Amino acid sequence: MTSRRRVVRVRDGAHTMRPDTLTVEEPLEIRVGGKALSITMRTPGDDFDLAAGFLVGEGVVRAPADIQAIRYCAGATADGGNTYNVLDVALAEGVAPPDASVARNFYTTSSCGLCGKASLDAVRTTVPWPVATDPFTTDPAALAGLPDELRAAQRVFDRTGGLHAAGLFDADGKLLCLREDVGRHNAVDKVVGWATRAGNLPLAGTALMVSGRTSFELVQKAVMAGIPLLAAVSAPSSLAVDLAAELGLTLVGFLRGTSMNVYTRPDRLGLQPS
Repeated sequence: MTSRRRVVRVRDGAHTMRPDTLTVEEPLEIRVGGKALSITMRTPGDDFDLAAGFLVGEGVVRAPADIQAIRYCAGATADGGNTYNVLDVALAEGVAPPDASVARNFYTTSSCGLCGKASLDAVRTTVPWPVATDPFTTDPAALAGLPDELRAAQRVFDRTGGLHAAGLFDADGKLLCLREDVGRHNAVDKVVGWATRAGNLPLAGTALMVSGRTSFELVQKAVMAGIPLLAAVSAPSSLAVDLAAELGLTLVGFLRGTSMNVYTRPDRLGLQPS
């Protein structure tokens, strides 16, 4: 997940040569039944979770039994070697493959995982587990500790300073799973994929904490996994707030210590607009 490079470090007018640790970024091609579905730029590690979580977000997979196998594909290089950058997911018998009518840009970057969706209507995939009726509740004090818990668990970030993180927490603020990646959407897919392969979907009664901002896609990924609360240290987009309101997700932004903005469903935090 990391690589070393020599850099010139400048401090107070003086400079020295020294090694620096960088986050690795490489492409991952996800295939389903041998057919290419998407390429995403990601940090290697937990790739099977990434693929499974990605398919949950696409509405293809809901349980471990939906996946027959996930394997790395050899033959990705001219000499037939395995780069570990191509995955093929074999779906179980009877599980429908991704809908070809939902057009996706074949290449997605680490900063935007959903740039190629044909339309917003296509993105609003049927949600298998409505989060609006989830009785999950917590309180602002429990949420206040999530950013520090997330940061403390980021082992690779400590070495590189260049990774996003997604953490799944229970109502009391206990960390259940953390994944890091160069892309926010990939980190979330890895968390959801971990839960999928463990047979833990839907993720009712949990909160998802992400570093950075909250996009429309992250809201979609949360609700597709049955997560009732999504929090971030930075701002959400207008479309993220609209989708959260539409689907009954509690969306929290600018979560920094005891300060936060609650954009939707504040009742889950025991709050009522004045």
